[in-house]
Amino acid sequence: MTIKYVKINDFVLPNLVTKNNKYKINKYGLLRLNYLKTHKKVLYKVLLMKGKLINHLNSISELCEERLNFLMNNYIKNDERLSEKSKNYNQLDWIKLMNNYKNCAEEIIFREIIYV
Repeated sequence: MTIKYVKINDFVLPNLVTKNNKYKINKYGLLRLNYLKTHKKVLYKVLLMKGKLINHLNSISELCEERLNFLMNNYIKNDERLSEKSKNYNQLDWIKLMNNYKNCAEEIIFREIIYV
């Protein structure tokens, strides 16, 4: 990997612009980025310098989405209170349960993937 340098005024700076990759980084990738910047500064700088930061954040985003879908599907499958019949009968309780399960799943994702 060769680094190109750009002269700006009297300074010679490395051109560290990433290539135009079509990655979609969701909220989990952004949370991971913030965690790396504040708590894992060395890892953040190494990933940034090697040009692997975007790939890392994209893989974290995909992994977290897969894990969230897996956990939510398991919660829905194992709880009879989350059926369509109960959804039509008592919507507020159904929404409370879904929000509770989503918060539990996100807490698992935060502890196992993002804040490690």
